[in-house]
Amino acid sequence: MIAAVNITLQFGERCLLDDVTFHIGPHDRIGLVGSNGAGKSTLLRILLGENTPDTGVITRAKYVTVGYLPQEGTSLTGRTLYAEVESVFADIIQTQRDLTAVHEAMAKEPPDTDAARELLEIYGELQHKLEASDGFRMQSAIEKVLTGLGFASSDLDRMTDEFSGGWQMRIALAKLLLQQPSLLLRDEPTNHLDLDSLEWLEEYLQTYEGAVMLVSHDRRFLDTMTKRTFELTGGELIEYAGNYTFSMKARDERRLHLEAAWRNQQQQIKQTERFIERFRYKATKARQVQSRIKALEKIERVELEDEENEIRFSFPPAPSSGQVVMTLRKIVKHYDDLEVFNGVDFEVDRGDRIAVVGVNGAGKSTLARIIAGVEPYDSGERLPGHNVAVSYFAQHQAEELDPSFDVLQTVEAVATGDIRTRLRSLLGSFLFTGDDVFKKVSVLSGGEKSRLALAKMLLVPSNLIVLDEPTNHLDMRSKAVLQEALAEFEGSLIVVSHDRDFLDPLVTKVVEFRSGSIRTFLGSVSDYLAARHREAVAAASSSATSQQLQSPTAGVSDRERKRREAEIRQERYKKVSPLQKKLDVVERAIAVLEAEKASLEEIMADPELYKGPEKIRDVNAAYKTVSDRLQDRYHEWGKVSEELERLMAQYDAEMARI
Repeated sequence: MIAAVNITLQFGERCLLDDVTFHIGPHDRIGLVGSNGAGKSTLLRILLGENTPDTGVITRAKYVTVGYLPQEGTSLTGRTLYAEVESVFADIIQTQRDLTAVHEAMAKEPPDTDAARELLEIYGELQHKLEASDGFRMQSAIEKVLTGLGFASSDLDRMTDEFSGGWQMRIALAKLLLQQPSLLLRDEPTNHLDLDSLEWLEEYLQTYEGAVMLVSHDRRFLDTMTKRTFELTGGELIEYAGNYTFSMKARDERRLHLEAAWRNQQQQIKQTERFIERFRYKATKARQVQSRIKALEKIERVELEDEENEIRFSFPPAPSSGQVVMTLRKIVKHYDDLEVFNGVDFEVDRGDRIAVVGVNGAGKSTLARIIAGVEPYDSGERLPGHNVAVSYFAQHQAEELDPSFDVLQTVEAVATGDIRTRLRSLLGSFLFTGDDVFKKVSVLSGGEKSRLALAKMLLVPSNLIVLDEPTNHLDMRSKAVLQEALAEFEGSLIVVSHDRDFLDPLVTKVVEFRSGSIRTFLGSVSDYLAARHREAVAAASSSATSQQLQSPTAGVSDRERKRREAEIRQERYKKVSPLQKKLDVVERAIAVLEAEKASLEEIMADPELYKGPEKIRDVNAAYKTVSDRLQDRYHEWGKVSEELERLMAQYDAEMARI
């Protein structure tokens, strides 16, 4: 569908993309990963056509469309929410207008005239066009996507100007999903979503007809959504035939093989050099020496990949505090006419590790700011415990850094005591090395600003850490190190986040904001989601029981009920059996292809393969063929499974109504 061939892009002296080649199939699910600044967003813009590489070409089929949503910067104004999202269906809207105009013209024409017959024919063609474009389902499609992304029915008539930046990004995402491009490019799609919307997006993308390429630092989202992984590192693009977790295991194995090949080659080089040095001036060995020198010059050197730096740090020891760290009593908070809290009680005990979750706008960040003591409230009490020291980090703090300061000045302004002598070392652990510490804040990237804001937070000892979306601008390695440091922190922890993989090892309690109330769940975020799922199943079961009691067949004889059940089972068998057989055939084909693919991956992991260019090409070609066939089979399996599940649910519902 789309192919990138020998793409190279240079920024100054740095080669961001170095002879990169890859292809994207029509149903691919690809995760694009790499450290901050590796070139992920740049590569997306090249695919979109906004950036032009220095060398190489992007080829695509004529029918292919590409849709892209950046991380930030979207601003929509001047229309209602519904009208803004509806604008993606401009062709359908025009067809509807044409239908109305033709219908009005038909009403003015006498029947059985040539003009009336011509209008009737045009009307039929327009209706056919509307049906072909699925125009009759436009409204339901818009409402489905907006509801899934967290918008309420009452939001449809609100002006887009009224929505905050995060909700603006959701509007742009809704438009992109409804456009259904052949290739959907998403840069950090989870940043502005809460857990409910994130789960809905996962389900939606799993049945998306086109290809999807995702840039994300949410490991669980990548593992759920992707089947291929492109890793950008040092200008090179390395492809893995699996999700993020698979790619990391394969990368480690590849590195081990590469190190083994490097050691073997170094040993051979040293032996050759010793031979040359020993017999360089011996006439009887001159021919052999020259032969070894030429062989040494021609040898293709195995090069080890540079290990990328990581953030390594630990929080200062937590000062001892009382048993109750923080208490909020009857907190009332309004923003103009918007009521956020009305009498909220909240308590944090020593050692609590709390995740705060809920839909956007429910008040999670407001609660975090009140706990941190940086947000005023209308009434109630905020009661810190004995000897409590709070450290607070929020997304906006990265933007509140003084742009006239450089990196070193920023931390010097808050550092006290002996730590002032170790600031360069501290900044080095946050990837600010050498002259980087003299960079002005105004020229830092979003990720660099976030790391700098986190570094500032580290400088003050605390026993209560409050973090509001701390991972949005951290790459995988930085996030893992922060996670490890928080796991070792001895004080209390409150984290507002939707990053399930980050939260799960850290928290022991989940506080949910929903419909103006707070509920507490003990356990990890996975435990919380499982509890929510059980509640949804129980509610659905209760609803089905209620419908069954109200069913028109309630009270009919057992004989009649059994007869109807038999009819439904027979009808279900006739429709389900062919699909089940087809699913079995597809699953067997997938098993065969996966075995072929695994065999080829073993060959590709063997360093001996890379000694022969022709063999590499043959193996790569075979691997590409098998991968493409496997993707097609996965897509077929998904469609058949979806239809099978739909039929089973339909017949289960019919049986429940009897």
